[in-house]
Amino acid sequence: MKIAIDRGSGFCFGVTEAINRAEEELARGPLFCLGDIVHNGQEVKRLEAKGLETIDYDDLRTLHNVRVLLRAHGEPPSTYRIAHNNNNEIIDATCPVVKKLQERICKTHLQHKDAQIVIYGKAGHAEVIGLQGQTNNTAIIIESPDDLDKIDFNRDIYLFSQTTMSVEGFGEIKSAIEHRSAANIVFEAHNTICRNVANRVANLKAFAAAQDLVLFVGGRKSSNAKVLFEHCREANPNTVFIEGPEDVNGLTANNEVVSLLRAQQSNIGICGATSTPLWLMENVKKAVEQTVTA
Repeated sequence: MKIAIDRGSGFCFGVTEAINRAEEELARGPLFCLGDIVHNGQEVKRLEAKGLETIDYDDLRTLHNVRVLLRAHGEPPSTYRIAHNNNNEIIDATCPVVKKLQERICKTHLQHKDAQIVIYGKAGHAEVIGLQGQTNNTAIIIESPDDLDKIDFNRDIYLFSQTTMSVEGFGEIKSAIEHRSAANIVFEAHNTICRNVANRVANLKAFAAAQDLVLFVGGRKSSNAKVLFEHCREANPNTVFIEGPEDVNGLTANNEVVSLLRAQQSNIGICGATSTPLWLMENVKKAVEQTVTA
């Protein structure tokens, strides 16, 4: 049996930088983080054990004179105003790709006040909340073609995307808007999907296709994990979503998975999302090795 970890999986640049920043700042003293620093429960627990305290927006409104880290997803302008009013120090770990996108959307909103800013993304997702905030919450959020009726196709449209969405999905939304828009309007589509995320898909699918069984490690809250898991499953139907090594024993309830785990010639692949730490995938590998030798 061969058990391989996809070395192209794991934290993206933005998440890596945010976590490194958190560890640096924790060395200086108490630190709060607005929301889970990454959509991975295991990594959140690791950092909380180091002293990082996760807070929500209600907490932010009541805290004064503290240091607050903003995670890679980014925040709307209102968050900065609340922190400033409470004399809190902001440690801004917004991903540079997300920060640039926020600036583009804000600039477009200010320059084209009568136009519609449309964002292809997950409603309620932390990044999308930050993006929508650049437009005073007037941007239209489109998750799928079913949401297109929110748009007035007789008015100018500027389309952007949450950085972790599917390239194929963006193309579908773009084509549908082009087809339905009036001939005399301005329609601009900006593919703002992170290249790091977009380039992972092909590599991840190739990795998954080469395995007999794929264990995809990700957080249940992670939008990116859900997207990449589906790509893996397209390439290899024998793909199972797990959150960590504690889920490996539960796989024994699936007879088909057990047979692949026990087969002497099986290739077992372990991969994950941009929010999945490498150390967690390595722990999953150890758990698999213990399971197959038990």
